[in-house]
Amino acid sequence: MTWLEQLAVFGAGIAAGGINTIVGSGTLITFPVLLAFGLPPVTANVSNTIGLVPGSISGVHGYRRELAGQRDRLTRLGTASLLGGITGAVLLLVLPAGAFKAIVPILIIVALVLVVVQPRLASWVKRRRENDGAPVPEHGGPILFAAVYAAGVYGGYFGAAQGVLLIGLLGVFVHDDIQRLNGVKNVLALIVNAVSALIFIVLADVDWRAVALIALGSIIGGQLGARMGRRMPPTALRAVIVVVGLIAVIRLVTS
Repeated sequence: MTWLEQLAVFGAGIAAGGINTIVGSGTLITFPVLLAFGLPPVTANVSNTIGLVPGSISGVHGYRRELAGQRDRLTRLGTASLLGGITGAVLLLVLPAGAFKAIVPILIIVALVLVVVQPRLASWVKRRRENDGAPVPEHGGPILFAAVYAAGVYGGYFGAAQGVLLIGLLGVFVHDDIQRLNGVKNVLALIVNAVSALIFIVLADVDWRAVALIALGSIIGGQLGARMGRRMPPTALRAVIVVVGLIAVIRLVTS
């Protein structure tokens, strides 16, 4: 990569770190950038996952106050994320590279749909939370455990919009403040990314220069996202994610 391309990857890392902390769709920024600079799809996905782990840690640190008193919830749901992340990462390495190229455009489209419908999903979640009818298990019960596991499989294989999926699930099944749930979402996504990264480091082909650039940028972005993310216009943010994601789909389909 030229120095301009490296600067672009670093900038994408900053954006992805912030977006992951707020929304959870940062991969739709960094993954297309790595593809644009010539990395093979699987190598780009692996390197991106490893590079975003430091940013996830940064985002979790930024939400540390909202995590107070949630140890039991994090232990239960974190176990589901850990198992799901391992499953998804193994699938990525076991399935042929051609399968990834065929599946990922569909996954990106699904992720983009999640990003677009997030406002309506959030409104539905709010109405669900305001309904004090049937009692809801404190930590979501076995259905949420299974759903978080499935989200972990998705995140271990290809993590775009994993956070959107998680915050939607948490909002439906757990009655708690949305800020506290967002903190939980960041921890669960971190667990999935971290366990996937460990597997990829040992078994996969990694572009360490891309990893370093994304890691440095995502650390900065994670802090910015935790501090200022909710001041950003959400509509503009979603629009950028959708445009970049569509570019990724077109590149994967036509390459």
